[in-house]
Amino acid sequence: MNAAGHTSPRALRTPLTLAFVHACAALLAVVCLGAALWQGLEERGAALAFGLLVAVGELARWSGAEERESAPLGAAGALAYALLGENGAGPTHHGPAQIVAVVVAAALVGCVPHVARGRGPTLDHLTRRVLTVGFAAVCFRPLYDEGRLGEWDGPAYALLLVALLVLTALCDAVLAAAMAHARTRWPFGPLLRDELRAMPGIGSAVCATGAVMSLAVAVAGLWALPVLSLPLLLTQLSFRRYAAVRTTYRQTIASLARATEIAGYTPAGHAHRVAALSRAVGRELGLSEPDLTVLEYAALMHDIGQLSLVDPVPAGATAVLPREEQRRIALLGGAVVRQTGVDAEVAVVVERQADPYREQPVTARIVRTVNAYEEMAREAGPGGPLSALEKLRLGTARDYQPKVVESLARVLSRPGLTLPPAG
Repeated sequence: MNAAGHTSPRALRTPLTLAFVHACAALLAVVCLGAALWQGLEERGAALAFGLLVAVGELARWSGAEERESAPLGAAGALAYALLGENGAGPTHHGPAQIVAVVVAAALVGCVPHVARGRGPTLDHLTRRVLTVGFAAVCFRPLYDEGRLGEWDGPAYALLLVALLVLTALCDAVLAAAMAHARTRWPFGPLLRDELRAMPGIGSAVCATGAVMSLAVAVAGLWALPVLSLPLLLTQLSFRRYAAVRTTYRQTIASLARATEIAGYTPAGHAHRVAALSRAVGRELGLSEPDLTVLEYAALMHDIGQLSLVDPVPAGATAVLPREEQRRIALLGGAVVRQTGVDAEVAVVVERQADPYREQPVTARIVRTVNAYEEMAREAGPGGPLSALEKLRLGTARDYQPKVVESLARVLSRPGLTLPPAG
């Protein structure tokens, strides 16, 4: 996106690094499928059972969720098959190539309805699934086939499976962060930190279920799979309801933010543009996911204090008002936010957005800078974006933190960000 807020043709191209990762996953999938077709399947009953489990898990995948793993049952089934040593007290003989082939075929079948409906990042999802399952299979199967795990029994063997699953989860987190970095150019470190923070959630349930499935099938056979799938399905349902609640919560905040637009105090779309740009700047500065959420909510509601004004500010441009008036509107806005029951951290950001930047939290600095930029760029005509950035740089002595201003400039010069249209 350029300084005017338009997406350039470059934004539509797949980054070279991301294309390389996709190509590696596709090559691995093709080679494994070819090997499976050429050599045939070992233990077809187990392959069919785990393939069906992965396909059902992919069919149950939900789209648009913020959670890192949207198909936990499919992930658990794939990992359990990769770490399957015995089946009903009898040794298994399938290799890593067959594991990847079965998982790929089942995942493709399960993704068909999602592709038909145009839902979800299917390509990235399949890439991560193929590479992580291949990693787990390559780590486990050679050791098992060579008999090096014969001395590991009981708790020691279970701990080994858990250790392999944790290592696989770490690799998946690195892969997910690297792919997100290649696609968005956001800093890799904060992306990886968010992935690691998300692991104890649904990721721990996936790893635990995968380990228990492989151990249970070794003792009870394939009949253990449907029994052990039920708890994870219920967990997935709970996560889906939680995601729905969060979506409703955000929609409520967005509706409150539109109150100033409906009343004619601010231009249409202003709050949503400030929120989108603030979140991008927060990403650029390396804020964590919880801080980004607070930042987005505060940006949506940053002008709500204007509802207390008898005479609206022309075009809702508060950045040109005297400092005392800005601070009064900000404090009134914070009081309104507190009465709505929104998180108190959001109210603090709204209240502090008019303070000198050295006294503000970083989220308030971002909201103040982005709001001023949006107002200045809107009023300055065709050359508004560049003129607004120059004015912000001139105001870095007191009003705007230089680091935030430069981060905003980098975000505006980078492809990939699309802002809501101006009203």
